[in-house]
Amino acid sequence: MFERRVFQREKLRELIVYLARKSAGDPTFCAAKVNRLLFFSDFEAYRRWGRAITGACYQKIKDAPVPCELSLVLEELERERVIVEIDSPDRGRQRKAMVARRDAVLAAFSPDEIALVDEIIDRFRETDGRRASERDHDFIGLTYARDSEDIPYETALLRPEPPTAGDIARAALLRSNGWVDFDSVR
Repeated sequence: MFERRVFQREKLRELIVYLARKSAGDPTFCAAKVNRLLFFSDFEAYRRWGRAITGACYQKIKDAPVPCELSLVLEELERERVIVEIDSPDRGRQRKAMVARRDAVLAAFSPDEIALVDEIIDRFRETDGRRASERDHDFIGLTYARDSEDIPYETALLRPEPPTAGDIARAALLRSNGWVDFDSVR
């Protein structure tokens, strides 16, 4: 069910363009927010379907998830003038807003992937960085990764709350059938 991570550069490029186009008018949309939208889209896709949308590697940088490939892809998009950054006031502060100069090419995306990305955009619309970081606890990998450390996609499957009775029953079934040796996992 879970696929090996394969980075898809064109999907990352077009997803950045899509995020910028769909977030036009969001006063909190900026490069830092792109990081979180990409992260939550990829990790929620992995949680739901066992595969990420872009397959980008993510690292924890200053308590935020950042795609490892992002700077090179953004430089490329800016050099091609597909994405431009403009100064924009945000609640009395100056920030760099990201603007897409064309629509995203969505041929490589499934309808489910776009629906998920739209869901993530709506969840974070007009949410600033501080409030967005409060939602990071949904992904334990980001919470426990050290600075500059990769965040494994598999951590999207872990939940921060204690196991339910159903979780414990499934674990007992796995152990009784010899499918998992929990003592060797420690």
